[in-house]
Parts: sequence; structure tokens; C-alpha cells
Amino acid sequence: MTTHVIADTGVLTGRSLRHILRSPDTIITTAVTPIALMLLFVYVLGGAISTGSSGSYIDYMLPGILLITIASGIAYTSYRLFLDLQGGIFERFQSMPIARSSVLWAHVLTSIVANLVSVAIVIGVALIMGFRTGASVGAWLAVAGILTLFTLALTWLAVVAGLSAKTVDGASAFSYPLIFLPFISSAFVPTESMPAPVAWFAENQPVTSIVDTMRSLFAGQPVGSDIWVALAWLVGILVVAYVWALAIYRRKIS
Repeated sequence: MTTHVIADTGVLTGRSLRHILRSPDTIITTAVTPIALMLLFVYVLGGAISTGSSGSYIDYMLPGILLITIASGIAYTSYRLFLDLQGGIFERFQSMPIARSSVLWAHVLTSIVANLVSVAIVIGVALIMGFRTGASVGAWLAVAGILTLFTLALTWLAVVAGLSAKTVDGASAFSYPLIFLPFISSAFVPTESMPAPVAWFAENQPVTSIVDTMRSLFAGQPVGSDIWVALAWLVGILVVAYVWALAIYRRKIS
């Protein structure tokens, strides 16, 4: 049974990836907004922002930009899933001897691949703009793992949105609050500079712990308890979104 699921998921993932290869503007568009934000913050606003550190501003803000990149990209997962649902593809798949869960996992794996490619493009541009890191190979792998887990958690939220939406616009609009969330965190300015109520929210929402963890990894510094808080948030969101998505999916195909 497990081999059957893996094989079916592989075939359907290949189908989704081919769709992206035929329209690479999906990945390019996902990377354009974060790159534009980097240019704006580094070359226009960065000189007026005090982070309390001796490093360059791009070193400080890159983790937040990477999260925005992923938050932008997962909207396409919701969009593609909605189109498949409305186009009757799900009904066709139900008539075939394939594992039902493979349909969703194909979209999820495609999202991970596409978003990590977008992240790599953004990091490449950041290096050109002056981003420097003393991170070890292990630290880079830890950052990659956090970004992958972040993508996985948000993608399952995108699956929920794609299965629940009534319109194409509604399928992708859910990502807007996720894109905005890093701006109310430590991603761009220290939380100490914010008014007390805003600072409290920023310090207790998931993006801050994730950003602080990646920033410490890039700087080659101890991550402290931030990494455990970040992992707790990510795993919690992933579990809730996964269970929620499967419940909706079962109702849709029953």
C-alpha cells in the first residue's frame, strides 16, 4: 500500500511540476516582490533603521524576506488546487485506481520544490546586494530545514484554502495576511522599538521566533530557546492544517 501511494504521488507530482516548467513566471513572480522589498529596505529605508547590531541591514532583514517569499508562493498552491477542483480533475482521479491522498501530496511537494527554488533566487540576489554569513554547513542545513518545514506548514494551510474557496480570488487571498505578518515581528526592526501592545504581539507570534532563529544561524551565534519555540509553532500549525485539510478533502470526495 505504501509503495502504491509513493508511486501515485510521484506521478502526480511530476504532472504538477510540468505545469510549473511550462509557466516559469510562477516562480519568477514569487521572487519579484521579495527582491523589490529588499531593494526598497536596503537602499531606501535601511539607512534610517537602527537594528542595534554592527552587521549590515541586509544581514538583519534577509530571514524575514525569505519567509515573505514562501508566504507569497504558497498562494499558487491554493490557486492550482482550486482550478483542479473546479475543472473536474478530482472526479477523474477518483475513477482511477490511485491513492486518494496522493492528489493532495502532489500539490504539497510541488509547492515545496517551487518555493525553495524561489528562496534560492532571493538568496542569490541578496548575496549580490552584500549579504554575508559565517554560517557553517550545519547551520545552512538547519536554515534549509526550517524553511522547508515553514513551507510545508503553510502549504497545508493553502490546501485548506484551495479546497474551501468559492472563487479564484478567494483561493489565493488567504496568503495576504501571511505576507503581512513578518512586518509585525522582529523581521525588519527590533521589537523593542515598537509600542508596547504591538511589541507584545510581535514577540509572541510565530514569525519572530523563526526569524530570530535563522538570523542567529546565519550569524554563527547560539540560537538559544528560539529554535524550540519556532519548531513548536511550525509543528503545531502543520498538524492542525494537515488534519483540517484531510477532513475537508474527505467531505469533498465523499
